[in-house]
This record gives sequence, C-alpha cells and structure tokens, in this order.
Amino acid sequence: MNRPLRIAAAVELLSLLVLVINLATVHVAPVASLCGPVHGCAYLMIVILTAWHPAADRTAKLLAWVPGVGGLLATRRMNGRLTGERAAHRMKRD
Repeated sequence: MNRPLRIAAAVELLSLLVLVINLATVHVAPVASLCGPVHGCAYLMIVILTAWHPAADRTAKLLAWVPGVGGLLATRRMNGRLTGERAAHRMKRD
C-alpha cells in the first residue's frame, strides 16, 4: 500500500510544479485544464491512502493534508515509523 502512496505523491508534486510554471510563464489554458484535475485527484488519493495506511499516525495524517509536499512528508514519516518499529521488534526479540 506504500507504493501507490509514493506514486500519488510524485504525481501530485509534479502536477503542482507544472501548474505553477505554466502560471508564471505562458499560462496556456489547456495545460491548466489537464493538470488541475490530475493534481486534485492525486491530492485526494494521498489523503485517502494515508488515512487507510496501518502505519499512519496522527502526524502523518495531518501531513497528508499539506498540498504539494504532504504526500512525500507523510510517506517519509510512515517509513520512519516502520523502520523504528522493526528495530524495536528486533531488539525485543534479541
């Protein structure tokens, strides 16, 4: 379930960059019409996937709401929690 979240985070960030660059330079309407919904869908997927992820704590769920980089931050937070939990589990086992 982490892979779809990483893909959605990359798509969201890339689409936001395209929208901002388009707005700052030539402002081509078809580019905005295409990238706007893509960005919105990726953003919603990040929020939903983070909410459903078993490793998502309250902070990761709040980070997912940050537009643009929230998905990357939430993914990083959840990967850190998983790594920490695995290390704690290994220490407990030894």
